[in-house]
Amino acid sequence: MNTDPLPTHKKPATHHHHVFPWWAGHLLANPLRRLWQDPATILAPLVREGMTVLEPGPGLGFFTIELARRVGPTGRVIAVDVQQQMLEGLQRRVAKAGLADRVETRQVPADGLGVDDLAGKVDFALVFAMAHEVPDQARFLSEVAASLKAGGQVLLAEPAGHVTAGKFDVTRRLAGDAGLEVAGRPDIRRSRTALLTKGR
Repeated sequence: MNTDPLPTHKKPATHHHHVFPWWAGHLLANPLRRLWQDPATILAPLVREGMTVLEPGPGLGFFTIELARRVGPTGRVIAVDVQQQMLEGLQRRVAKAGLADRVETRQVPADGLGVDDLAGKVDFALVFAMAHEVPDQARFLSEVAASLKAGGQVLLAEPAGHVTAGKFDVTRRLAGDAGLEVAGRPDIRRSRTALLTKGR
C-alpha cells in the first residue's frame, strides 16, 4: 500500500462562513450514506480509466475514493478545498485505501479554484452538494468550465432539502452562461441534479 503523502498545493485560505466545517466532515463520509447515495452507482456511467477528474469540495472523500478507483493508475483526481484540515483528513483516507498516487489535493482561496494550470485538461468534474457554498457561483462555474476539455462533463448535484428548485435553476442558468449545456438529469436521491457538457 502506498502511504507516501499526497502532493498538496497550499495557498492561503479565505474564511467563508457558509463552508461546511472540517470537523463535521465525518458526517458526509458516513458509510450509511451509501444507502441512498452510492458513489459506485452514481459514478459508473460517468468516470472511466485514464480520466482526469476535478472534485471541488471533496470533504473526507466520500466520492474521491471511488473516483480514484475508477480513473485507474493512468488517471488522476484533483481535489480542491478551502480547508486544509479537510484535505489532511482526505489524504489519510485515500492513503489508507492505497490510492494516494492517483489523488492530488490543493488548498485554494474561497474566491477561486486555483486550477488555471488545468485549462482544457479535465474530462469530468464532480460538483456535489457544494455549489451553494460558493460566494461567486458565476466565477466558480466559469473556472470549472475552463478546466474542461471540449465535450467534458460536470455532474452538478445539490441537496434538495437545502437548495430550493428556484435556487438550483439559478445555478443551472449560470452554468449555461459559462458554456455548460444540460445533457441529462441523473436520478440521485435527495438531490437536484444536472449533467452538464462543455460545448465542442
